[in-house]
Amino acid sequence: MTDDRKDWYFEYEILHNRPGLLGDIASLMGMLSINIIMINGVEDARRGMLLLSRDDRQIKRLRIILDIMETIEVRKLRRPKLRDKLAVMHGRYIKSDSDDKKTFRFVRDELGVLVDFMAELFNKGGHVLIGIRGMPRVGKTESIVAASVSANKRWLFLSSTLLKQTVRTKLMKDEYSTDNVFIIDGVVSAKQFGEDHWRVLREVMQIPAVKVVEHPDIFVQQSDYTLDDFDYFIELRSDSDQEITYKSLEPDQSDEFSMFDF
Repeated sequence: MTDDRKDWYFEYEILHNRPGLLGDIASLMGMLSINIIMINGVEDARRGMLLLSRDDRQIKRLRIILDIMETIEVRKLRRPKLRDKLAVMHGRYIKSDSDDKKTFRFVRDELGVLVDFMAELFNKGGHVLIGIRGMPRVGKTESIVAASVSANKRWLFLSSTLLKQTVRTKLMKDEYSTDNVFIIDGVVSAKQFGEDHWRVLREVMQIPAVKVVEHPDIFVQQSDYTLDDFDYFIELRSDSDQEITYKSLEPDQSDEFSMFDF
């Protein structure tokens, strides 16, 4: 037997708070046979709900009734987006760039939200190319691994400095799996001009799987790929004021990557 229920996201702003307001809204949904799956405050004076309904007509009826209520203002009633689900789970919206909708920003205190966000991206299926920007030791690689575990995916380092410098020049047959999360350190790969390593990277880029590139701006400088090839960018900072830069710490050093600890 198939489940024909659809999920919905409902967000409203409280105009006149009074005892029993939430109970009235919940009772209304119960009369319309609409199930509340999750509820949380998502901003000041706003609540978000994840709903489940078998009949789209009931959602339309709900909207008509809600629009005449004087105590609340409907902000959103739609099929949920990824950001909607995370807002209800964590009680706030994740921040995206106002100019580049593909870029999402986090600080280290929000690693839990970041892991859930990436896990959802990892489960999309097919080609997913993610770039993650951040200074050393801010938690980029650890977040990717944690998100892989959450998404029940196997992670595979093609280049990394997590434990020691890792550069893969060949893969086993079973490692070319679409269920893997392939992790690339753009700085390490940029310093490795060996054709064997880049051949592996080109092969992996053709696999309909998740690829995560740390330091994507450096990666595209040394490859045939461009920033337009990426589906998402994530920026992770120690705090909101931290600048993400690739400039050398020592002005007179010629190696622009010398600040990274290999």
